[in-house]
Amino acid sequence: MASRLARLARRPVAALFLVRSSRPVRQFSYQIFPVGSDHVKSTRPLGKLLPNASPYQLWSRSFSSEDGESADAVVPFMGESITDGTLATFLKKPGDRVEQDEPIAQIETDKVTIDVNSPLSGVIEKLTASEGDTVTPGTKIAVISKSDAPASDTHVAPSEEKSENVTPKEPLEEKPVKVESPKVEKPKPVAPAPPSKTSPTEPQLPPKDRERRVPMPRLRKRVATRLKDSQNTFALLTTFNEVDMTNLMKLRSDYKDEFQKKHGVKLGLMSGFVKGAVTALQNQPVVNAVIDGDDIIYRDYVDISIAVGTPKGLVVPVLRNVEQMGFADIEKKINELAKKANEGTISIDEMAGGTFTISNGGVYGSLISTPIINPPQSAILGMHSIVPRPVVVDGSVVSRPMMYLALTYDHRLIDGREAVFFLRRIKDVVEDPRRLLLDI
Repeated sequence: MASRLARLARRPVAALFLVRSSRPVRQFSYQIFPVGSDHVKSTRPLGKLLPNASPYQLWSRSFSSEDGESADAVVPFMGESITDGTLATFLKKPGDRVEQDEPIAQIETDKVTIDVNSPLSGVIEKLTASEGDTVTPGTKIAVISKSDAPASDTHVAPSEEKSENVTPKEPLEEKPVKVESPKVEKPKPVAPAPPSKTSPTEPQLPPKDRERRVPMPRLRKRVATRLKDSQNTFALLTTFNEVDMTNLMKLRSDYKDEFQKKHGVKLGLMSGFVKGAVTALQNQPVVNAVIDGDDIIYRDYVDISIAVGTPKGLVVPVLRNVEQMGFADIEKKINELAKKANEGTISIDEMAGGTFTISNGGVYGSLISTPIINPPQSAILGMHSIVPRPVVVDGSVVSRPMMYLALTYDHRLIDGREAVFFLRRIKDVVEDPRRLLLDI
């Protein structure tokens, strides 16, 4: 292997062509060559092609693919910001017949659930990982055989494979244990302290009746971390207003059938608030901006994140370039992203970015709340339930469908005046949608 690497290193162009012309990668591993070794010296020409490589160590990759009779199912690339995930569940078991690109397992990450697909049509020969394992891109989790008959070994856990490989080395490991056994430091009084520090995995309180302890899902951990970071980073302040939904609800009632017939999607209330948010962000561009160090970045585009609650947790898909979208485009995109979010098929790219967030707690019956900013944005709009309330209109007390609006913003960047004007603009547009047509 070392001689092959050395030969390839002397011909960097040929090495690149070799990788490019190889078959699809099924598995990869890394090797580190220490400084001063012959391998580092022989591969020095690669430094010209890899200017960002560390001068202290050299990384090389070795690839393996299908051998003609079987192929490895490996964890795919999960996104630039995702380094690992948890093997949540196997969708197939050893002996099951699978088709090419058919999902056989699901990986739960901090953001989304990713499928691991079969590399070819065949039979699952064995599983090489277990549910609950932490895996990284390229980790082998199963072997797919082209033959219809499954192998006798149906499941080989990683621990079993390691134990078989290490069996000839066990006597070598026992010898140093015997030599190091006369350590006098073990009975030190400090020894009892580490167990107490490493015991958080065990219940710290005595168990009670009708209680159960379960591991926190990765998505919930991610949500908890981001929300706490938001609370610790931003100077959070929330301002409120209320909006009369009479005209927007009448607009929806009058044109919903014709709208659905033409565009193939239902006309909801969310598109009205999205359009209102666009005009408010254009009138108050600082709400669409963000602090970056000692600078303020103003965005001349509007990408609105829509908070969607799923059975596994909260996700925030993004509507991009909303200022260029109409009511039908907004409704179609919201339905598409919400469906993907609930099915767990939404991608990382569809949740990345966003300049402003809208959260609708009203669908769950929330009357009023103070939403938390979605980092690294600077503000979030909270919608709430529509409740008939008595209000004064033209000197008379009448019943109107009213909704409370809440805007939480980063007071380091946005002043109270700008926040109030922002909510007033949304209120004006929602209460009189004709303003959108006249751009006033």
